[in-house]
Amino acid sequence: MRRVTALCAALAILLVLFSSAGLAAGKSLSVFVSILPQKYFVERIAGSRVKVSVMVQPGASPETYEPSPRQMAELAEAQIYFRIGLPFEEAWLERIQRSNPRLLMVDTREGIELRPIDGSHHHAEEPGHGSVLPEGLMDPHIWLNPILVKQQAETICMALATLDPANRDEYKENYRLFAQDLEAADRKIRFILRDVQGKKFMVFHPAWGYFADAYGLIQVPIEVEGKEPNARELAQIIDFARQEGIRTIFVQSQSNIKPAETVARAVKAQVVQLDPLAENYIDNLISIAEAIAAGVR
Repeated sequence: MRRVTALCAALAILLVLFSSAGLAAGKSLSVFVSILPQKYFVERIAGSRVKVSVMVQPGASPETYEPSPRQMAELAEAQIYFRIGLPFEEAWLERIQRSNPRLLMVDTREGIELRPIDGSHHHAEEPGHGSVLPEGLMDPHIWLNPILVKQQAETICMALATLDPANRDEYKENYRLFAQDLEAADRKIRFILRDVQGKKFMVFHPAWGYFADAYGLIQVPIEVEGKEPNARELAQIIDFARQEGIRTIFVQSQSNIKPAETVARAVKAQVVQLDPLAENYIDNLISIAEAIAAGVR
């Protein structure tokens, strides 16, 4: 309740900035999001009432992304930006806000308990518990747990309803239906992963912490403190993979997969690609669960 009250108060204050211009009848809201899954979330709630633009384009890395001049120009005319906590946001959103003081900046992490991003499990002293990156660096991958997406969707719904109160009921109903689909996806993923709880799965980039926490898995990243491993670290990772009987290494297209391929060759494992940034969010997350279930048996 405290989260909802605080968010409503913030949105009410920010809405004053828009009151003089208002939203023209029949005109779509111009919305920006950081990644493609967020586009899906917003469109599930608002449908055709919004025009959603995505900052990080397919194939690009959210860690190193820089907005194009065209995007910066479009942002100057946008009404809402839904941020999610990715590294590029810290570097650019203050600049974006200066270029468009009326832009309503909504943090979809509101009310979500963030976890530290995993460093390297294979260097941890206690089995099954990984080191983490430098203090204060939290895991931004909150969209990879559908129940956390339900919270993000509530924040999106509230922001849209505040800015466009004439369509509040529609947004709330769409949110209700989306929340039901997310709960159904969660149940299906739990069923898919029911026999592999407690198992370790090796990944290049530690994007799957919230997913692993939700479904009783342990992700083992090849990255060491956010960087590609050096030769000594790579040898340690290979030894760890042999000891643990790792037979699948999961990578994503946005990362350099060569270190993962090196480990895979050394331990005779397969490399399987997962996409944490796909727009078809629910179907993709279920496919990811199926791939992990098959890869860690």
